[in-house]
Amino acid sequence: MKKPTVGQIIQKKKQGEPIVILTAYDALWASLLRDSGVEIILVGDSVGMVLLGYETTTSVTMEEMIHHAKASRRGAPEAFLIGDMPFGSYHQTPQQSVANAFRFIREAGCDAVKIEWHSRVVEMVQAMVTAGIAVMGHVGLTPQTVSQLAGYKVQGRDPGRAKEILEGAMALEKAGCFSVVLECIPEQLAAEITRKLQVPTIGIGAGSEVDGQILVTQDLLGLFNRFVPRFVKRYANLREEAVKAIQTFRQEVEEKKFPSKEHVFT
Repeated sequence: MKKPTVGQIIQKKKQGEPIVILTAYDALWASLLRDSGVEIILVGDSVGMVLLGYETTTSVTMEEMIHHAKASRRGAPEAFLIGDMPFGSYHQTPQQSVANAFRFIREAGCDAVKIEWHSRVVEMVQAMVTAGIAVMGHVGLTPQTVSQLAGYKVQGRDPGRAKEILEGAMALEKAGCFSVVLECIPEQLAAEITRKLQVPTIGIGAGSEVDGQILVTQDLLGLFNRFVPRFVKRYANLREEAVKAIQTFRQEVEEKKFPSKEHVFT
């Protein structure tokens, strides 16, 4: 697998080639995605809820994100790796945003960073792009500011909010983002944004009229069970299989059936 460039990712939109992105948080999962032919990997701040047990993504720190991004890079050196900038790391000043973004590039070996929409995000993106950092934007349902959005709900169903999301996506493109994630918005709105932007749109709960799709890997494999968003399709139920295997191991140990002769050294 050869790592795609930002230019090649943008070219996929022009050629009508769907873009596939999945999440990884460590070397094991990154290598599984690599072996499955996934060229673009997001080290998402969803790690906070999926692996670290936080209630929301806002508790995730820069140190935690760098740690998981470094591990993911080791597992998939050939992938285009995107580091998800955590809450508070790109909100104060452009200088702070650039410094934290550089950490993902220099320390973790990421090829780009992702940021969520907030009131000052455009100037932060402009500063990062000027510094030579590739940036992916994110509009619609933005988990880092979910408390301001009245919870995990579909965004953009009313005309006013839909206009805000459309204008936000266009502003991110103008600021220099090479792609924009559209999360949990009506399919018609996602289609309109996709038509207006020259850069790719990546949907998660945004219907089929987008340039690519992203899901949390543990969601599509049925490993994460705290909740299952409507937009997630489960392609397997690995949690159930894992529980069965562990229960069998426990039972065999308790009944002194494991280890058997083939697992013993003489």
